[in-house]
Amino acid sequence: MTELYEKVREYVYNVFEQKRAVKHFERAVYWLKQLKSDVDEALLIATIAHDIERSNRSEEMWEMLKEDPANLTKPKFLKYHQETGAEVIGEFLEKQGANKELIDRVKMLVSKHEEGGNEDQNLLKDADSISFFENNAEHFLDKYVKILGKEAVKIKFDWMYNRITSEKAKEIAKKWYEDAVRDLEKQ
Repeated sequence: MTELYEKVREYVYNVFEQKRAVKHFERAVYWLKQLKSDVDEALLIATIAHDIERSNRSEEMWEMLKEDPANLTKPKFLKYHQETGAEVIGEFLEKQGANKELIDRVKMLVSKHEEGGNEDQNLLKDADSISFFENNAEHFLDKYVKILGKEAVKIKFDWMYNRITSEKAKEIAKKWYEDAVRDLEKQ
């Protein structure tokens, strides 16, 4: 890994209190490399930092979730999450002296990591989904069912699985998705 990637990784570790979140980012990088072995520095940086907005989520965003838990998958919420995350990581990279081309590419990738778009944005989205089911589904079952309700968690699970673009990624995530839905139904 490059020195810049390591600085971003350290930054992500430092701003997230929950080590569970960091594991999700690390595993997203792992799955990214499984889906495509020759990824560039910008894509690696975008993947390790794709959810950086969550490290300091605004009260407004928490209120949106409390008002309607289904906002987790709605365009307004996702747009804020993606665009704010892109700005946060862009500012960090600027402070590190990264070149404008790399900063712009990282921001472009993070700004569409939930919905995808081009090949690399889709790749990041797919790696994120696989890691979500591998690492975060249990957390949603343990914590968010109580806060948001079963229906909202089911919507999130279905959305995270159905947004996967590649068949390879869908096949990797399938068992974890099915297990998560089965475990949700038992609650």
